[in-house]
Amino acid sequence: MEKNLTPKRTVVIVGRPNVGKSALFNRIANRRIAIVHDQSGVTRDRIVREVAWHDESFHLVDTGGIRLFDGTQEKNVIEMAVRDQVDVAIADAAVVILVVDVLAGLQPADEEVARLVHKSGRPCYIAINKCDLPQHERGAGDFDRLAFPSFLVSAQHNRGIDELMAPVVKALPPKTEAELAEAAKPLRVAIVGRPNAGKSSYINRLLRSDRVIVSNVAGTTRDCVDVPFTIGSGPTARRYTLVDTAGMRHVHKIDTSVERFSLFRSEEAVRECDVAVLVMDAEIGPTTQDKFISSMIQREAKACIILINKWDLARAKGFTETAAIEHMREMLPFLRHVPVVFMSAQEGYNVRNSIEAIDRVAMNQKRVLPTGVLNRTLANALARTQMPSKNGRQLRFHYATQTGNNPMILRLFVNDARLATKPFQDYIVRNIREAFDLEGAAMILQFRSRIKSDGSKKEEEPDETLLPDGQKRRPIAKGRSPKPKPQRSRREKPSLGRGKNNLTPKSRRPHR
Repeated sequence: MEKNLTPKRTVVIVGRPNVGKSALFNRIANRRIAIVHDQSGVTRDRIVREVAWHDESFHLVDTGGIRLFDGTQEKNVIEMAVRDQVDVAIADAAVVILVVDVLAGLQPADEEVARLVHKSGRPCYIAINKCDLPQHERGAGDFDRLAFPSFLVSAQHNRGIDELMAPVVKALPPKTEAELAEAAKPLRVAIVGRPNAGKSSYINRLLRSDRVIVSNVAGTTRDCVDVPFTIGSGPTARRYTLVDTAGMRHVHKIDTSVERFSLFRSEEAVRECDVAVLVMDAEIGPTTQDKFISSMIQREAKACIILINKWDLARAKGFTETAAIEHMREMLPFLRHVPVVFMSAQEGYNVRNSIEAIDRVAMNQKRVLPTGVLNRTLANALARTQMPSKNGRQLRFHYATQTGNNPMILRLFVNDARLATKPFQDYIVRNIREAFDLEGAAMILQFRSRIKSDGSKKEEEPDETLLPDGQKRRPIAKGRSPKPKPQRSRREKPSLGRGKNNLTPKSRRPHR
């Protein structure tokens, strides 16, 4: 596992199944977020929340239970996915909390988890959970073999949590200037869509006031309106800037200069935003204009969610969410990774879930993928497919790394970038999104051809970059200009002489 040199203020809770990780997560977050159940393996995906502990804010991550592997290839796909999720969480962590069960004693799976944490090099503290009574502390000495500082806790009865969190918070790195600027800078959310889809009504519902003008007349909003919006208070407050945009009509239907300027402002709002919220009318469904707006969001490489507004009216007519999602995925197949929220701005139905979806895709857009886990994920995905080939030459993958985030930029080094076909690139993007749970995040692939030992690049193997809209861009090398194609003059006629390219029979050739 690759060690992250600049870990963020992230605390990750790990351990084998059914030791009380989710209960400890809820206790530290002071909210019932993760599902707590006696059944083993309930938690599978990573759950991330920003929490505050004595005026210290950090991200808290709950992970799935790690089972003991026998060294062979695991056939259970879910268990392998949970293991990869834990590897990513440990790689992104600044401090790790290893949870064990004092009633069950030291298990081989506990030693396996401790080995992974030792390998990562992260500071770790053991939470010996389920110490509800004093007699339960007798077996705590067995966990000294894990070679980490240990604390007796009871997540269910809130015992020993303060003693555990004191060194955990102290071990967190100080906030960098980028993190302070990021915390001070609100998340910019652009609300876009066709006219009269309910964009302004959605903002007013969030603010619980008539902040922007709402009417049944299409095109009421003409200019982009920035509306500050804050949830909570203190260090854990979430700050947003909601941008109410004008309804986007097709460019051929615009008949006034005011509406044309409104369209330009809306497109500019999409380019400057962090998350784009595409609002659709549930009674009308996705239209051709919705395709145009969504393709613009993809072209600008922005995180995106889809809000199906006026769902109360559609539900009264017998529409179901399952049928609506199937129809939308059929109409907008390139937005299959985007979360869909069915909402009613008038009644307030699912408005809170829309904010959670915005936070989730915004966090995914800023994710930093560990290079080691990324290459292992790509190797497993490429082993299950046929590599593209052309003219007897097959594409070979060397390695990949992330070169940027927001949007996420992945650079893949191959033998010949020209062999990477569009279906092959879609397959790679789909597997990376599923492996790292990058719901709603935009991703850009940059293919680089093989590099020579002296550092120069082969001229016959140019670079290719996959743009968000699926097109390829081939930059021209510096100092070189494209060779112009020879153009035939209009007065120039094909020769009728005895050239070798003359296909006229000799009997029909004119006598000279």
